[in-house]
Amino acid sequence: MRDLEVPLRFHPLGRTVHVLPGTRLSEAAAIAGLPLEMPCGGEGTCGKCRVVMRPAPEPTPAEARLLSPDELARGVRLACQHVAENELDVEVPRSSLAGHECRILAGSHTEVPEPTDPPVRKVFVQLPPPHRGDDVADLARLQRAVGPLEADLDLLRQLPARLRQCQFRGTAVVEASRLLDFEPGDTRAHGCALAVDLGTTTLVAALVELATGDQRAVTSRLNPQTTCGDDVLSRILYAQRPGGLHELQQRIASAVDEMIGELAENAGIRREAIYTVAVSGNTTMQQLFCGVDPQCLGQVPFVPATSDAIQAPAATVGLHIHPRGRVYVLPVIGGFVGGDTVAGILSTRLTASPRPALLVDIGTNGEIVVWTGQRLLAASTAAGPAFEGARISQGMRASVGAIEKVVLRDGDLHLNVIGNAPPVGLCGSALIDAAAELLRAGVLTPEGRLLTHDQLPVHTPEPLRRRLLADNGKPAVVLAWESDSGHGRAVTLTQRDLRELQLASGAIRAGIAILLKRAGLSPADLDTVLLAGAFGNFIRRSNAQRIGLLPGEVPRQRIRFVGNTSLAGARWTAISLAARQQAHCLARQTEHVDLSSDPDFHATFARSMIFPQGASSS
Repeated sequence: MRDLEVPLRFHPLGRTVHVLPGTRLSEAAAIAGLPLEMPCGGEGTCGKCRVVMRPAPEPTPAEARLLSPDELARGVRLACQHVAENELDVEVPRSSLAGHECRILAGSHTEVPEPTDPPVRKVFVQLPPPHRGDDVADLARLQRAVGPLEADLDLLRQLPARLRQCQFRGTAVVEASRLLDFEPGDTRAHGCALAVDLGTTTLVAALVELATGDQRAVTSRLNPQTTCGDDVLSRILYAQRPGGLHELQQRIASAVDEMIGELAENAGIRREAIYTVAVSGNTTMQQLFCGVDPQCLGQVPFVPATSDAIQAPAATVGLHIHPRGRVYVLPVIGGFVGGDTVAGILSTRLTASPRPALLVDIGTNGEIVVWTGQRLLAASTAAGPAFEGARISQGMRASVGAIEKVVLRDGDLHLNVIGNAPPVGLCGSALIDAAAELLRAGVLTPEGRLLTHDQLPVHTPEPLRRRLLADNGKPAVVLAWESDSGHGRAVTLTQRDLRELQLASGAIRAGIAILLKRAGLSPADLDTVLLAGAFGNFIRRSNAQRIGLLPGEVPRQRIRFVGNTSLAGARWTAISLAARQQAHCLARQTEHVDLSSDPDFHATFARSMIFPQGASSS
């Protein structure tokens, strides 16, 4: 049964989301792509999720304690303290966004440190023109003002004319000791870098200012390689076909190059104003992007071609930016634990705290990092694309028409649909929600078996009981009836769908268990659990714990959403040499754990596929 949804408008982005009545404002903000700072876990004790609500509700006791009279009068409220009941305008200040204080990027809406050591620097010079008493060569004249420089032959051919056309007054564009360009006038305030997150399923790119680190534009799209396989192992096999590696490289390079064109147009700049590109992804994705054969990653012991950062002219990988611009690909840790994990450790500053912490990036390739306070351990686990909606009978990505939330209330399932549209499928967050609610209702067993009508508990509410039917002779649950759907067919959750969820969740759960064991920690020892990835922003923590995706022993307030940390790390390394050096050190410091070689993995994975008994922690 679909309830009438409430529209909420979030400013200054101007985004409108439609949510079920009773949805917490903090959750609605995450749906809008604005995850809020809530170190207290939404308990109303830290006061960091301040927003301005119009109209403003009556303040709660927590708000009366934490907010000043002036703030209360201006409509400032705590997002964790209120739920959506009626149409509402919500202004979200930058200081309330997740990661603001520690400068962590969540998605593309938070800050990075202001660049003090950009990889590409601009130096404005006013050089004395040559004369009989000073006939030093043109490049040497520029070196006197800028420092040691080397120039490629094609630029050297142009340099004499350029210097004279602008009366020896202009801006030298320098990368390390390489002269990339000499531009007329003072262009120090102009120049961009690109950060790219190479996901197995999706691509995200952000255009940032070199001088300030400010984000100019962001775009995303599906990874076009998905038609060649929906996971990295499928891509590795595809690359072994005649012409397969070239096709995979061309597909992703062309997609990123199209994104560059889109971002440049949106920002009103020329492609040539982009001087450097920083790329983050898992090991396979990074090698495919560079055109490096990933065959050895598909064979024991899963060895990458290199663990160091890759730097090359952007043109050699098919990117059209400044003619002498370069691409930087983050270092990897080992095996399938790639640059996106390094970016996550870097951008969350995981090692800054002496307390144990867990970082989990949930996606097609699930990356897990444990910080003991002294040691870093990391592993990759093949969660598969179920969380992205793939391999689910009516699964889809989180787009208009996707059921993204399922709540069992008053004996029936209530749905939240993206875009307030008739449902046509379900995405990963709804898959988790539905399984958790069915477990609580006793309709789904811990072993993952959907009960038939004659096996249901006597207390099963009649509305929920009516949703159980047979799909090709096997049990299924109707989430949306034919009359409510957008395509005239019922949206169902099948027994096979739940098995796919068990495989995906079990892989993450087993990886966490093994890393904690290697680290000598228990889940209760964890001071913080950081949930990364675009998908992570939409997970309900209680439901993720109920199905075992996240440890149930961890108090919910210790679980924090940190957004797309792969993009965050790429963005930081795009504008900072120090960040690149730190990324190198973190990659070398981290102990790579090959889960498949762990003697306990198969038994742990088998146990992890069973959903936990009872409720999650509170």
